[in-house]
Amino acid sequence: MIVAEAVGRTLARLGVRRVFGVVGSGNFHVTNALVDGGARFVAARHECGATMMADAYARVSGEVSAVSLHQGCGLTNALTGITEAAKSRTPLLVLAADTGGAAVRSNFRIDQDAVAVAVGAVAERTHTPASALADTVRAYRRAVTERRTVVLNLPLDVQAAECPGGLDAAPVPSVPARPAPAPEAVRELGDLLGAARRPVFLAGRGAVVSDARDALVELADACGALLGTSAVANGLFHGEPWSLGISGGFASPLAAELIEGADLLVGWGCSLTMWTTRHGRLVGADTRVVQVDLDVDQIGANHPVALGVLGDVRETAVAVAADLADRGHTATGYRSPELRDRIAAEGRWRDLAYDDESTADLIDPRTLTIGLDGLLPAERVVAVDSGNFMGYPAAFLTVPDERGFCFTQSFQSVGLGLGTAVGAALARPDRLPVAALGDGGALMAAAELETVARLRLPMLVVVYDDAAYGAEVHHFGPDGLPLHTVRFPDTDIAAIAAGHGFDAVTVRRRSDLDAVRAWVAGPRDRPMLVDAKVVADHGAWWLEEAFRGH
Repeated sequence: MIVAEAVGRTLARLGVRRVFGVVGSGNFHVTNALVDGGARFVAARHECGATMMADAYARVSGEVSAVSLHQGCGLTNALTGITEAAKSRTPLLVLAADTGGAAVRSNFRIDQDAVAVAVGAVAERTHTPASALADTVRAYRRAVTERRTVVLNLPLDVQAAECPGGLDAAPVPSVPARPAPAPEAVRELGDLLGAARRPVFLAGRGAVVSDARDALVELADACGALLGTSAVANGLFHGEPWSLGISGGFASPLAAELIEGADLLVGWGCSLTMWTTRHGRLVGADTRVVQVDLDVDQIGANHPVALGVLGDVRETAVAVAADLADRGHTATGYRSPELRDRIAAEGRWRDLAYDDESTADLIDPRTLTIGLDGLLPAERVVAVDSGNFMGYPAAFLTVPDERGFCFTQSFQSVGLGLGTAVGAALARPDRLPVAALGDGGALMAAAELETVARLRLPMLVVVYDDAAYGAEVHHFGPDGLPLHTVRFPDTDIAAIAAGHGFDAVTVRRRSDLDAVRAWVAGPRDRPMLVDAKVVADHGAWWLEEAFRGH
């Protein structure tokens, strides 16, 4: 057995069930070996799309996934997706073929280790035929235990060599227990919660990865805390009467009011970035801030904290709840019947009154999104690209839980949303996948429309089409600056999708959504794209808020 075959089969044995990629000569054998070992391979049309599929699959499924790339240009084509995954701490294995040690003049040769490190990923490699399987297991273990994106470079000369010992040479990795918080930290957090009168919990991706929902709800019930999330954890507290939804720029006016009024704000696996706190403005002047995280470097990195607790989110929440129970502590905190009624009436953007700005030819994005929310099945998984439009699907589309929302915004790159939606769809085949894109991102990723059609995914792709890079239009337009570089002719994106095998419709008014209603009611044996020509007279509310913050 050659090393390439042994590496692929070893990864399949370790639990890699999905691998995405674009296959060339350098990654041909390792990809086939993964498939022979039981993994399913999904061919993308571009390496960046493949990487986003793998990233989203890992996020939504909770498993380690892999992306398989050719050496040199295959890796560089995937770099934006790798950067997003690395910044998001996605447990992802990037299997990158690499030029052999003696191929110093190869046109594919670049310093792939340096490339990986430069974008925040971990660089590993198969050093020799004898060490190759131990190297592979080490890379897998780092992805799992450290929640890191790991680029495993596979030199062609090592891949082609015979693997000494075959598959039996692969060690079995151990997975450490969840790190528990220090007892003194548990006690100190319990003291703060015991004294708080208006506590608010903000849960982030660390809470999602820790599967901490129930533990956080139980603790919040014990101390009367309200529940909110960062954008990436949207849906975590769906159905809870004390849930405020997303904090930050997407927050409803009521959520912003209550978060700012908190006397204690606890971030649970939440990095408390400027986006989550509206550049700090959602943190009241007298609010004490606590941050619970596995990564010591994250604690206090984005906002000063009164207390940092190093530990797994679920383990910490369980320990603090037990501490409060031992003290006999109960409190209503922020909670009252009147506030429960306000949250029910005002907690969601879609329930608030607004002036519909639709015209005869253009639809208000709020009207579009509220209409879609009402006609799509509740069991859905929503993936959102980046751009001026992205607050509408994030804030107006309801998701059933934290696995129903995939938000790849750590690098703020346009064009990642369609690949994200494919990975999310494959991770949750029981749900309707929805890809929310701007026209810029849709056209950047248009090659993956063929992937969606080829896989026969019952996906709804919604394009918020303002014929522009809207964020730049609304950023620079008010200053009277020329906008010809960020405006484009109207494009028939529905026709492009139809050419790839989609059902497609152009939407200019709410009645045009009847075509979507018919598609939802039908067999959904073909994906559907909605090219929504949206009103764009001003920036989205969240973007205007962000510009004020800058």
